[in-house]
Amino acid sequence: METMKESGIQWIGAIPESWNTKRIKYMTTLKGRIGWQGLTSEEYQDEGAYLITGVDFANGGIDWENCVHVPMKRWEEAKDIQIQDGDLLITKDGTIGKVAIVSNIPGETSLNSGVLRIMPIDGYSKRFLYWVIKSDEFWNWFNYKNAGNSTIQHLYQGDFAEFLYAFPNYLEQEAIANFLDEYCGKLENIINNLELQIETLKAYKKSYLCEIVTQGLNSNIPTKESHIEWCELIPSHWETLRMQDIALYKKGPFGSAVTVDMFIEKGENTYKVYEQKNAIQGDASLGWYYLSYEDYRGLKDFSVSPGDIIVSCAGTIGKCYILSDNIEPGIINQALMRVRINKGFNKSYFIYLFDVALEYMNAKYSNGSAIKNIPPFSILKKQNIPVPPMEEQNAIVAELDYKIPLIDDIINKKETQLSVMKNHRDSLIFEYVTGKKRVKEVQ
Repeated sequence: METMKESGIQWIGAIPESWNTKRIKYMTTLKGRIGWQGLTSEEYQDEGAYLITGVDFANGGIDWENCVHVPMKRWEEAKDIQIQDGDLLITKDGTIGKVAIVSNIPGETSLNSGVLRIMPIDGYSKRFLYWVIKSDEFWNWFNYKNAGNSTIQHLYQGDFAEFLYAFPNYLEQEAIANFLDEYCGKLENIINNLELQIETLKAYKKSYLCEIVTQGLNSNIPTKESHIEWCELIPSHWETLRMQDIALYKKGPFGSAVTVDMFIEKGENTYKVYEQKNAIQGDASLGWYYLSYEDYRGLKDFSVSPGDIIVSCAGTIGKCYILSDNIEPGIINQALMRVRINKGFNKSYFIYLFDVALEYMNAKYSNGSAIKNIPPFSILKKQNIPVPPMEEQNAIVAELDYKIPLIDDIINKKETQLSVMKNHRDSLIFEYVTGKKRVKEVQ
């Protein structure tokens, strides 16, 4: 077994004695579009030269069907980024660090300013470098380079030119690339299969939940029009009500109403400030923000009582939690909504129903963007919902309380398997591209 030596590089560690390290600028030529050279999205068209953007990267290659086109003059004016089969590319913007090797190029192709072309010189394998960039060797460097900066949204070409990585002779570089191509290809198949299973299970859970809260447990009964946009028919003996008919809703105070200087340590006659994590994690004991009685008294409109439902309203939205009888007195903060269910309505049924209704509202009012906040009360309270008799609500809750955890348990196990496989893949790539494991050991 070859002697290892310290590379002297924090993100690499020990490497074989015969390996070397060098900055990427000495082993490659890096080319990108200089700014946009005046190129704008208004020039995108259905024919002409292909333009690769960051969203076109797929499974280590380029999704040509997804590519936009630009006038041929745009391809002609930027000779350094006239792409060819075999070129190695990396994304600099958006999702940073996606990497692809170009193949099956369908015609003249250029890059937008968010993608960089990497051309190794003789003696350095682009296929080996592809795996280096996919490994923690690259990400450890990137995170080290940008330590303390939480807003990094760009991989600067000048910074990337200084990326230092380890490499063996050319023949071993190619041998490592061959091994990782084959072995990681098998792992990717397993990972993709697990991701598909998880996606399918989540879709089934969503469909099952929607069916039960809108159709009930007996599918062989008469139905009627619901007058609900996301649910065409409901059992004929059910009601259609608005959300404001079944509960009282209260959004937390504006941020300026509860300030940091109001917070005190927990003690006698103090009042808890409930936070979003209490709803998301389903645990009323989390958190350590408290108010004096004087501050609490001015915010009593936002107080909570046993049996109230708190709902997360920002970021991770729609997570609901029923407060138990032994909660500490307190108020909700600005990232929560308080829901007080009217008598004659099952609180757990509301939570299941709200999950379905919220997804519809998000789809309708998101305009294609990610929803980060709960819909305004003017929208929320007017939503029509199906309301079965109380006995059926209780039966539906009992059924869902039994079935949903079973589905969640399977999803959690699949997600654990997925995490294990991804960690195995990532550690394997890192070990081989830094020489801690050698291809000759498995040949």
